[in-house]
Amino acid sequence: MTETRTIRRAYPRSTTLDSGTTIALRLMTAADAPLIVAFARSLPPDDLLFLRTDITDPRVVAQWVRNLEAGRSVTVIAENAGEVAGYASLHYNEIAWQRHLGEIRIQAGARYRSQGLGRALAGEMFAVARELRLRKLVAQMTVDQPGAIATFERLGFRPEALLPDFVIDRAGRTRDLVVAAYDVEGLTEHLD
Repeated sequence: MTETRTIRRAYPRSTTLDSGTTIALRLMTAADAPLIVAFARSLPPDDLLFLRTDITDPRVVAQWVRNLEAGRSVTVIAENAGEVAGYASLHYNEIAWQRHLGEIRIQAGARYRSQGLGRALAGEMFAVARELRLRKLVAQMTVDQPGAIATFERLGFRPEALLPDFVIDRAGRTRDLVVAAYDVEGLTEHLD
């Protein structure tokens, strides 16, 4: 038996980055699919190697939208003057044996990095995770992403596993996967 989980957090909302730029945060809808594809296609080539799924492909983004509509994920889009600055997603499954877990994915556009956007988006996902009554957040990245690893560690995530040759990138090269986790119940309020 599953229970329906709802998000009560009010959107749209705004946040100010370290640079002073004000960013609008809102929930992703089906109408955002072309914006997400355009955002992904604007990412530097090295970033594309590390995307969990190929969101430059409209069919993949259409599946993402179906997951949103089915209640298997929540995505917050960050915008500046109509431009997608980044996004954060929380993926979860209400019926699986890992229904207490949520996987967090964050991507900031090149222009918005090192300004606190990733931290702000993570804060949104932490708030959503609490509302969904998730107990643990998981982040997955390759060992080739030291910036992402450092960011998640600053947020309080701790490495749980290193899985050799566990993922294959768009170029066909295998990479080691780092799985990091954070206990949601221990989240502090300073991230809100």
